[in-house]
Amino acid sequence: MDKKRHFNTRMIATTGVLLALEIALQIIGNYVVIPGGFANLNFSLIFIALGAILYGPIVGSLLGLVSGILTLFSPSTMSVFFTISPVGTVLACLLKTTIAGLVAGIISNLLKKKHDLLSSILSSLVVPILNTGIFALFTIIFFKPLLAGINPDSMAAALFLGLIGFNFIFEVLVTVIIVPSLYKILLQVTSKNKEIA
Repeated sequence: MDKKRHFNTRMIATTGVLLALEIALQIIGNYVVIPGGFANLNFSLIFIALGAILYGPIVGSLLGLVSGILTLFSPSTMSVFFTISPVGTVLACLLKTTIAGLVAGIISNLLKKKHDLLSSILSSLVVPILNTGIFALFTIIFFKPLLAGINPDSMAAALFLGLIGFNFIFEVLVTVIIVPSLYKILLQVTSKNKEIA
């Protein structure tokens, strides 16, 4: 929004609002399960991507870290992944969304001046891709017992396929559709406020 991305009142206030919305929806999402019981609804990636686009990698990383902390303490994380590898669970939860927010902010900073719309779309897209990709990598490294026990009828298979398959598609669609639109709305509201002031 501003050419200089130092901390100012608007940035702090907007980040606070994004953080509050992220926390509220992440907590709700931790307990609202997709019909069939395979995956949780995760809307926090919207706020990670939006914060990264608006204010860059530091805000994107901060919002990602908070999302990771909330994910770490979700019932499904504690009951399935933490019992297999506490260290792997902590690392996966904290790194996947933090790195996603960092990279989205870097992409936004690099492309925003030349291609604002493309910047917001790519930054929105990279968040669910990195979130799911890092989760899959950590699953292969730390949660081999979960993978070894997968057969088409097991709950572990349903949970894993839900998180990797359905959740990924859901997160990509929601993030790529909603975030660029919200970003454009925020830009318009902000520019109107500047004209009034």
